[in-house]
Amino acid sequence: MKKGIEVIILIACILCLNIQIVLADSLQLSGESYVLMDEISGRVLAEKNAYRQMPMASTTKIMTALVAIENTNSIEDKVLIDEHSIGIEGSSIYLEKDEVISLKDLLYGLMLQSGNDAAIAISRYIGKTEDRFVSMMNDKAMEINALNTHFENPHGLNHVNHYSTSYDLAIITREALKSSVFADIFSTKSYTANRPKNNYFINKNKTLWEYEGGDGGKTGYTMASGRCLVSTSNRNGFRLIAVSLNAPNWFNDNYRLLDYGFENYKHYLIYDKGQFIKKANVLNGKNDVDLVIDNALIYPLREEEKESIKTNIVVDENIHAPIIKGQKLGYIETYLDGKLIRTENLLAKHDVHKKNIIDKIMKR
Repeated sequence: MKKGIEVIILIACILCLNIQIVLADSLQLSGESYVLMDEISGRVLAEKNAYRQMPMASTTKIMTALVAIENTNSIEDKVLIDEHSIGIEGSSIYLEKDEVISLKDLLYGLMLQSGNDAAIAISRYIGKTEDRFVSMMNDKAMEINALNTHFENPHGLNHVNHYSTSYDLAIITREALKSSVFADIFSTKSYTANRPKNNYFINKNKTLWEYEGGDGGKTGYTMASGRCLVSTSNRNGFRLIAVSLNAPNWFNDNYRLLDYGFENYKHYLIYDKGQFIKKANVLNGKNDVDLVIDNALIYPLREEEKESIKTNIVVDENIHAPIIKGQKLGYIETYLDGKLIRTENLLAKHDVHKKNIIDKIMKR
């Protein structure tokens, strides 16, 4: 019996692998690694070698911008440029020693013009030293479970210990998009900085012009990494994140990934925030308690997957009064084809007071 179960599991794994191979072949993509992720849920809709550690060039700067934005009181802060931030190899916004420039202008120069000098200037301003800032980048990666990523610098120039994965870059981008400041910069086609020269930045990410709904992205290239690209597109609130690493046809690859997502998936509201689930008995309470869901679950599904969504409700046994509104009293599990995709808390919708002596007498 046990051997039979093992065979079934093995067959299922082979079938899943074959589906992925068929998908990769049918899309005919050039990238060594890629991933397509739904921004709201984090569901991976397509992937190839998504967890392979690879150099990622200037897509690094997504994390640089995120850490900077999260660790400043204002992007209007003024930054004094020192000798360590000038003449950096590769793409540049041509900073000059003793120039005073806003952090905002540096961030736009970082993300649009891909300025390596801007990356160093930002790191030295936010982290006081480049090394400390890089430690902050690595700490943030760990915090958001980008566990196959390690940074050695804030710009992405080659280093043997500087790497990420297409999956990690997608979750880093997903985290960064929670910041409205980042999202605004990410989606900007061109920008004029408040400086006397070298002040006009044009976004190198053609997704903004070429792809329907294109609202963000970051390019990257070195000889070691090949062409790397993060692209995002938002159609009616359905935003997808496409990442390709070492992809000779980088833009076409990402456009095909995005096409695949929009053509084959739709968002479905599985349950809403505050939705009533059931009543639960409260021991020694004046009344029962209504249980509601803590957060909504909006999930991308193919048409044929809709019937495969199942839920399991688990409520604490022996709930005792008093109950405070918002108190966790259980949880709801959601499964797709038997695989757990979300666990969400069930909360008390209202207070439940403990019975007093009069209540007990009246009930008799």
